[in-house]
Amino acid sequence: MTQTLFTPITLGNLQLKNRVVMAPMTRCRATGNVPNELMEKYYQQRASAGLIIAEGVAPSANGLGYARQPGVFTDAQVQGWKRVTNGVHAAGGKIFIQLMHDGRVCHPANMIPGSKIVAPSAIAAPGEQWTDSSGQQPFPIPTVMNEDDIKQAISEFVLGAKRSIEGGFDGIELHGANGYLIDQFLNTATNQRTDKWGGSVENRIRFALEVAKATVAAVGADRVGMRISPYGAFNGTAPDDEMDALYERLTTELSNLGLVYLHVVDHSSMGAPEVSATLKAKIRATFKGKYILSGGYDAARANADLDAKFGDLVAFGRPFIANPDLVKKMQSGIQIAAPDFSTFYTPGEKGYTDYLATA
Repeated sequence: MTQTLFTPITLGNLQLKNRVVMAPMTRCRATGNVPNELMEKYYQQRASAGLIIAEGVAPSANGLGYARQPGVFTDAQVQGWKRVTNGVHAAGGKIFIQLMHDGRVCHPANMIPGSKIVAPSAIAAPGEQWTDSSGQQPFPIPTVMNEDDIKQAISEFVLGAKRSIEGGFDGIELHGANGYLIDQFLNTATNQRTDKWGGSVENRIRFALEVAKATVAAVGADRVGMRISPYGAFNGTAPDDEMDALYERLTTELSNLGLVYLHVVDHSSMGAPEVSATLKAKIRATFKGKYILSGGYDAARANADLDAKFGDLVAFGRPFIANPDLVKKMQSGIQIAAPDFSTFYTPGEKGYTDYLATA
């Protein structure tokens, strides 16, 4: 039978009504870092997706990097997420949270007093970050994580996972992509350590695996996925000669842990080096859980790749911004509206919840 975007699928213990995944996207609407009524409306509007993966959410104060980025480490934040997850579930949707520790991609002006910017190595992220108090600011040099810092970060992911389930999420996506903390350990451009957390492939995948193991132990493997971005170039990461070997080994170990899915990002549509078909095929063949395809998809290409068994589900990011009814539009062949880039990260409902669904 031909598998298309609109064919139901089982994910762990969940029955998804289709294979359309709303990809996690930073939108910066959590005033005071607490999820709110506006965010409830935004996600509920898009609950026709088979699975929503919420935006990158900080598991701890140290992991909080962007202005108005939500967290899941305080009681108020958990209660705010309950509002969001209840809204999505009431609309018939399923929703995972993306736990994103920003690592070095932080600025003190966006953080809570007393927190610190940590990373595998003392290398500042390139470029600047927006702060509401002082505008664009260069990234500072992070504090190199010692053994205690690493143990603390792993425990923060675990606490974030537990609090996410308390907040009503159906599962957790560990953000191991796009140059954030887990990816900072994987990538040689950001990890220049010479201890057991750096250098060899085995050492560089250690942090990702320890986070995954601890999270699985806390909430169950059927509730945990991971997002990875081989050959990504976001936030100062870069490919190296061992990249294929690293992701093949990482995939094997994550599969052995029983993770429910692997979300593989190919950012070539946004200018990053393309992930080779050979590596994608090896990841697909090795990983026993579900494989989520991602990277510049439209409905036609998504259906073709699902039919070819390249993956099990397909994630769509920016098309969901201006098209809360994206599933209906793709199924009916209705033209997809273009989003307003100027409102991607601004506060308020403009460019967020004011895009209208097709009647």
